[in-house]
Amino acid sequence: MPLNSLDRLLFIRQVPIFKELRDDFLMRLAPVMDEVYFEAGYTIITEGQEGRSMYIVVSGQVAVHLGGQQVAQFNAGDCFGEMSVFDAEPRSASVTTLEPCKCLVLTQQQLYDAIEETPGIAVNIIRLLSRRIRELNQELNIYKGRPGAKRRLPPLASAANLFQTPSTALESAQREKAKKSPDVWEEQFPYGNVTF
Repeated sequence: MPLNSLDRLLFIRQVPIFKELRDDFLMRLAPVMDEVYFEAGYTIITEGQEGRSMYIVVSGQVAVHLGGQQVAQFNAGDCFGEMSVFDAEPRSASVTTLEPCKCLVLTQQQLYDAIEETPGIAVNIIRLLSRRIRELNQELNIYKGRPGAKRRLPPLASAANLFQTPSTALESAQREKAKKSPDVWEEQFPYGNVTF
């Protein structure tokens, strides 16, 4: 059953990337997201394919796979697919439902419009990406001392590509925005790009 307007607003308010945002903004954002349903075992995102949408799990559970190995699991309130929205690169992992799932979908353009109107979303996404990087680093440290770590470490180390650094995500979003604005240009400097 689809979420009604109030349920959708109440749900979005609890999603980490939208926490601390004003209700009037959330009321404008909530209706533009599509609500989609997936059966158990459905591959929502396939590693290597193009993608310009991020997903927020409303109900159910999904698994993130890299090279055939599960590297993460997401539940209600978690989001995935945000990297391709920012860096315009092919999907870095596959995401498959572990049970029937309901998700909200936010497209790249909807997200950029939202960030332009309310920059706090970008800060919350950076926090989310930072948390994922920390979790991955903790997992890598745990595996380093275990027997057979050399056999198991490469897939986990490759999973680092799943979680960009927060500054990289923000830079990617700025580059995408600059491509759409003819009056904006970038200058290359020894310590990175500067957008004017």
